[in-house]
Amino acid sequence: MAKKIDVPFNGTKEQEERLKKELAELKAEHGGQGLMIAALQAAQEIYGYLPEAVQQIIADELGVSLAEVYGVATFYAQFSLYPKGQYKIGVCLGTACYVKGSGDVYKKVCDILKIEGGQCTDDLKFSLDATRCIGCCGLAPVMTINDDVYGKVTPEEVEGILAKYRS
Repeated sequence: MAKKIDVPFNGTKEQEERLKKELAELKAEHGGQGLMIAALQAAQEIYGYLPEAVQQIIADELGVSLAEVYGVATFYAQFSLYPKGQYKIGVCLGTACYVKGSGDVYKKVCDILKIEGGQCTDDLKFSLDATRCIGCCGLAPVMTINDDVYGKVTPEEVEGILAKYRS
């Protein structure tokens, strides 16, 4: 198992005030019911991810436990507990890509960057996520880095692809 990436949380007072304002508006609009998903979406929009300190703000503002916030944040794939890197890597693990070897490509990215899916490198340069079909099945296996799409990727090519973004 890869090491846990501990990135210092650098939230600002302005971000916290914005989140609290948005949470207050949500509570007023919805009468305090069914706010968790909307609250987490608002927080992730503001901060880019959901560190423990932000989850605690949500828990306090909604009057629920941190465990409840964490449970919802980790249940839905749309939420991230880790910051995203400057370069967001996605490796398709959909059926067509997987049978063509994307699992090996994914493992190679993990090995090179020393992170697991959902995590970010210590320098915040790269983050990695497993994706599902992105509609390029004819190019399987597919890897994306931000808006760049790489098709018919082999594990041996991964280092060279990543090198383009390291400089």
